[in-house]
Amino acid sequence: MSRIGKNPVAIPQGVTVEIKDNVITVKGKMGELTQEYSNVTITAEDGNVVVERPSDSKVDKAKHGLYRSLVKNMIEGVSNGWTKNLELVGVGYRATNQGQKLDMALGFSHNIIMDVAPEVKVETVTEKGKNPIIKLTSHDKQLVGQVAAKIRGFRPPEPYKGKGVKFVGEELRRKAGKSA
Repeated sequence: MSRIGKNPVAIPQGVTVEIKDNVITVKGKMGELTQEYSNVTITAEDGNVVVERPSDSKVDKAKHGLYRSLVKNMIEGVSNGWTKNLELVGVGYRATNQGQKLDMALGFSHNIIMDVAPEVKVETVTEKGKNPIIKLTSHDKQLVGQVAAKIRGFRPPEPYKGKGVKFVGEELRRKAGKSA
């Protein structure tokens, strides 16, 4: 039995779960998410969502834990939301936003202007003496992670000085310079 898949997912107050034709729809105060599923049966009963698999084949076992995790992330997202914080480390690295347009100066000859998906709320924080921070918030965990990875991909942190775009709290493996 999948250790993750066998655990029921609690449905908090204010969240509705609707299951119809192999599509699960979760609605809450932050928004609405839908997910198609296959090879498992999902039932919502007694304030819990239960995922069960029909057999012990390798594919069914894999999808059992996968869909349970996806449903848990959907319920968590529509009730509380997901947040990713990115930190810009480097001299002259800046970020500003006007609505959904994110303008970043990352040491290139030109600024990078990125249109962020409308489901993701963007906020930039710049304090004197501290590195600029980009805050991404949404009800969709996959979308927040994808946007954060794209921003990080413009200038990933390098191992010698640590300059670049990194997640807040991320530990970087540092290398010694050529003098070592």
